[in-house]
Amino acid sequence: MRRKLAAGNWKMNGLSAQLAEVEALCAAHPTPGVDILIAPPATLITPMVVTASTHPLAVAGQDCHAAQNGAHTGDISAAMLKDAGASHVILGHSERREDHNESDDDVRAKARAALAAGLKVVICIGETLEEREAANTLDILAGQLAGSLPDVLTGENTVIAYEPIWAIGTGKVPTLGQIGEVHDFIRTKLETRYGEGVARSMRLLYGGSVKPSNASDIFAVSNVDGALVGGASLKAEDFSGIIKALEDAV
Repeated sequence: MRRKLAAGNWKMNGLSAQLAEVEALCAAHPTPGVDILIAPPATLITPMVVTASTHPLAVAGQDCHAAQNGAHTGDISAAMLKDAGASHVILGHSERREDHNESDDDVRAKARAALAAGLKVVICIGETLEEREAANTLDILAGQLAGSLPDVLTGENTVIAYEPIWAIGTGKVPTLGQIGEVHDFIRTKLETRYGEGVARSMRLLYGGSVKPSNASDIFAVSNVDGALVGGASLKAEDFSGIIKALEDAV
């Protein structure tokens, strides 16, 4: 059985004072029935690891460079994330793809570097509103899966997060049928490429305006193994409600 995963992406939010939210979250879920992962800004990775040192909460980076080191001012390598205490890294988020012009090839190269450094990867895919309205969603996602994923990976070190770009931070959510169609499609594509064993062990997350009020319905959808949560992960109370919904769905 795939263990459910509640992942939070803080994006460019959070100062040291916000570690109190992590303390509150850990206190609310001392022995969680699902895996919990938070990706804070790089400045908070080590402090968050220390804050959650007695709790199974895992900490992720939000991006990494494909190179191990070198003249890349402002970038951070997978080895640096690992050294700071992170166990995972989020790659290919739509905001990286759009704001920094990251291609599928870029994401795949970063994923290879992260896996080589011993990090687990959360690889994001998703379509724009224009692509959804043009009925191109599955073709777009198939291309992103083919281009962004390394040839060698496992269900233990890789998570796929489907985040329709038009639903991120907008309050808009695909229908449950649309979410189910995409997640079933992703699972089938993974089976074709990696074999049933790897594909069936890999966790598929949904992301895009997930909140306590809609989490239970989303987690009941076929092949949804958890969520990649943005704004709602910044407050312990909100993220806790999503975690509880996921625990109830187990």
